[in-house]
Amino acid sequence: MPEKNKNLHGFAPDKSSVALLLIDVINDLEFPEAAEMLEEALEMARHIAALKQRAEDLKIPIIYVNDNFDRWQSDFHAVVDHCTADSSLGKSMVQLLAPQEKDYFVLKPKHSGFFSTSLDILLQYLQAKTLILTGIAGNICVLFTANDAYMRDFQIFVPSDCICSNTPEENNFALKQMAKILKVDITPSDELDLTRILKK
Repeated sequence: MPEKNKNLHGFAPDKSSVALLLIDVINDLEFPEAAEMLEEALEMARHIAALKQRAEDLKIPIIYVNDNFDRWQSDFHAVVDHCTADSSLGKSMVQLLAPQEKDYFVLKPKHSGFFSTSLDILLQYLQAKTLILTGIAGNICVLFTANDAYMRDFQIFVPSDCICSNTPEENNFALKQMAKILKVDITPSDELDLTRILKK
């Protein structure tokens, strides 16, 4: 009998109890109300960029969980290229949050980062127990991903300044729902003690 392949061709070099997810931030913002939320999206991106840098300093893995924008024959790099084109409304936001070579990425077909993706397996290899969720839209893809993470017994953080939705009202409602129903910690990013979270 051949020896069982222990890594199932899915070896992840990092091991961390915490992972930072950037949900749909590589985004062309081509949807209704996007222009109205651009200012909030850029402010969110600045907070995420600062949080990402702090996470990288602590060797917390960064995972881009992103919509494929109906480009089923594209890879993540093609999505980045599309969203940084001059015609892309989201270009400035994407440039603030450009992925690095060492970052992980998962392309998703639907709202939740877990639905029909490799995210579950990747998190198992990373040995992550706590997820920090950020991105767009707070009341849709972040909420759906948080819901699926909750059902998988992850501890979840959604920094209130690191998500945005079509309107501030919808964003605030989503945060309240996640805090109340999914037991999500919504502490703003600049108040998050990542070192303490790592030690939990």
